[in-house]
Amino acid sequence: MLVKKIKYTDYNGVEREEPFLFNLSKAELMEMEIGTSGGLAEMIQHVVATNNGGEIMRIFKDLILKAYGEKSLDGKRFIKVNDQGVPLSIAFSQTEAYSELFMELATDSKAAAAFVAGIIPTDIDVDTTNLPEELRTPEVMEALKNAKAQQNKEPKQSNVAQLPSANNE
Repeated sequence: MLVKKIKYTDYNGVEREEPFLFNLSKAELMEMEIGTSGGLAEMIQHVVATNNGGEIMRIFKDLILKAYGEKSLDGKRFIKVNDQGVPLSIAFSQTEAYSELFMELATDSKAAAAFVAGIIPTDIDVDTTNLPEELRTPEVMEALKNAKAQQNKEPKQSNVAQLPSANNE
């Protein structure tokens, strides 16, 4: 699970900085992999190789919204749908916090790599050997290395990764 502090200005003009939670379970990752023609990883590699910016942005939007949720008070569940069956990500997508995060990930490959590494379960290794050559930039490799180091430093009972807030000055 990733806790991401995001600094944004709400629609009342109030500047805020709040933590938001993102997580993909192993089951969700498997569903995404199987539910994508050719597999999710292969599809992402193809999109990056063809330099399809619109498709890359769609993938990041999907990842953000699929990963967004709230941890239950007892810590047993990561809630993504409210009692009425409405995804919590709908309300999140209507905030400037979402917009700030989306723009950060769309414009900063290091932040994007750290986000992806942070939302996957800590016992799944981010295999850099499967990264397309275009993604093996020093920034991305450093972000993946830092995310893995962060995962290894965390206490075993916690699966929460902390990233710096968006718009840090």
